[in-house]
Amino acid sequence: MQNTVKIKDVKDIVIRFSGDSGDGMQLTGTIFSNLSAIFGNQISTFPDFPAEIRAPQGTLSGVSGFQVHLGNQIYNSGDKADVLVAMNPAALKVNANFLKRDSVIIIDTDSFSKRDMEKAQFATEDPFVELGLTTQQIISVPVTSLTKSSLEGMEMDMKSRIRSKNMFALGLVCWLFNRPLDVANHMLSAKFAKKPVLVEANLKVLADGFNYGQNTDTTISSYRVETVNVDKGYYLDVNGNTATAYGLIAASENSGKPLFLGSYPITPATDILHELVKFKQLGVKAIQVEDEIAGVCTAIGASFAGSLAATSTSGPGLALKGEAIGLAVMAELPLVVVDVQRGGPSTGLPTKTEQTDLRQALYGRNGESPIVVMAAASPTDCFDMAYWASKIALEHITPVILLTDGYIANGSSAWRIPDLDKYPSIVPHDVSQYKGNEWRSALRDDETMVRYWAEAGLEGYTHRIGGLEKDYTTGAISTDAANHQKMVNVRQTKVNKIADFIPQLELIGGEDADLLVVGWGGTYGHLREAVEKMNDAGQKVALAHFRFISPLPKNTAAVLNKFKKIIVAEQNNGQFAGYLQEKIEGLQISRYNKVEGQPFAVSDLIEAFTKKLGE
Repeated sequence: MQNTVKIKDVKDIVIRFSGDSGDGMQLTGTIFSNLSAIFGNQISTFPDFPAEIRAPQGTLSGVSGFQVHLGNQIYNSGDKADVLVAMNPAALKVNANFLKRDSVIIIDTDSFSKRDMEKAQFATEDPFVELGLTTQQIISVPVTSLTKSSLEGMEMDMKSRIRSKNMFALGLVCWLFNRPLDVANHMLSAKFAKKPVLVEANLKVLADGFNYGQNTDTTISSYRVETVNVDKGYYLDVNGNTATAYGLIAASENSGKPLFLGSYPITPATDILHELVKFKQLGVKAIQVEDEIAGVCTAIGASFAGSLAATSTSGPGLALKGEAIGLAVMAELPLVVVDVQRGGPSTGLPTKTEQTDLRQALYGRNGESPIVVMAAASPTDCFDMAYWASKIALEHITPVILLTDGYIANGSSAWRIPDLDKYPSIVPHDVSQYKGNEWRSALRDDETMVRYWAEAGLEGYTHRIGGLEKDYTTGAISTDAANHQKMVNVRQTKVNKIADFIPQLELIGGEDADLLVVGWGGTYGHLREAVEKMNDAGQKVALAHFRFISPLPKNTAAVLNKFKKIIVAEQNNGQFAGYLQEKIEGLQISRYNKVEGQPFAVSDLIEAFTKKLGE
């Protein structure tokens, strides 16, 4: 019998899909996210992968999650979930602390046997009472059994049938959120186009999951999420790694310099390499080399040959690349180094997120080795910052480190494909800009201290550069003490002067705020939401979020010195806070630091900021 279902209207909602790493939760979450974006919701996602390649099935260490926050004003992937899909007891236990009071939990009862409970380390037979989940609404569904029944008679083995259970769960969630299946059907048909049997199976199970929710005798309300009017244009659901790849391509197209990426696979940066391999038709050369050192060295060689050269890595790889990055500093060659930060030190937490590579990016080389350091603020901002990193590298003939992190690299948002005509032009500072008569590799612009870059093999511009100190005037090898001091100063001055060419620091909120929150990089969405919620509650809080770190925007001291109370929030033990105090004499700040491998929680931020206001 079909009941009359109550529909609850909400402004935003958080859904978390969770199960074993083989349960297809990432695919389920991705399809639902895309579906929501098409129907007019803003989205932000957070895939949470297990650190082990293949943990034992049903265990706590093997749980894979995908969280999506959707609504009409979304800055991050959300704190606690309104709806949890838990495909086994381990998924329920791992996510119990991420559930709101009165949230909805959908479980696959077929996966809650005594053995499953033991593997998830439950001590009793009632997991909900044991976890204190007494206010939640439970939808108990035999997902595995219903999936088997749905596909009975199809030419598939039993293992393949069971693997389709994630589509049953997706159909049930689509019913819960009033999402018609037409678009999901199209996505699945495209994904499995080369395997017609899988297309047929997934579409049938998806429909049966939806119909189960529609026809079941349940009192659970379904949801209708408020949509938003968006600018017209073509939109993609992109993660930060994909957006970074696109930003590098856009810079290559705009600058006229071919793009070269030399890289070695490392979590969570590998997808940048995977994406760029697809664009040979645009002249992109993406090479997987034998190790991290080879990755950066091939990129330096490509830069010497006249390419927009890049290399991608994470923290352990950045450490290995340090010596070669120093070579690029000394040789004064354009180079973009993308560091997708993860938990450390050493191999640490490969699939988790942190902001702990900042000091390494700023100072992780021998000698006085000044470098440009930037940080992306969101998945879609990775495009803009990759473009900016390329622009600065090519126009100022310098290495640039672009910091992203696991949260924004794997997380996604709806991204409007931009009009590149509205982006600043990129004019490489090469020998075409030189107006003198006799060119030498040491010649530089007197205003910016940037040397004139000549690609290897260009007729009339034969030269040699390397890692040994050079004479300021001739470019020949020099060990003269006074010359070395001068070159140290020149290289630092060149980086300092880049502050004249980057955007000013923006202040979100009024200058009369009682507290200034300072952040950088991928924590932007959580800090922005916390500040807005506090202002809505009548508190006066402002936000200054940094994307350009070395050099700092020219107005940094002027902005920060307006406030009596400043708190710097970051996912490390205070690296950026200490850097600011080094750069701005007498700056008094407080710190909020968490290094848990997980994104900030907005509720925790509000609690900490409110406490600071009361001091």
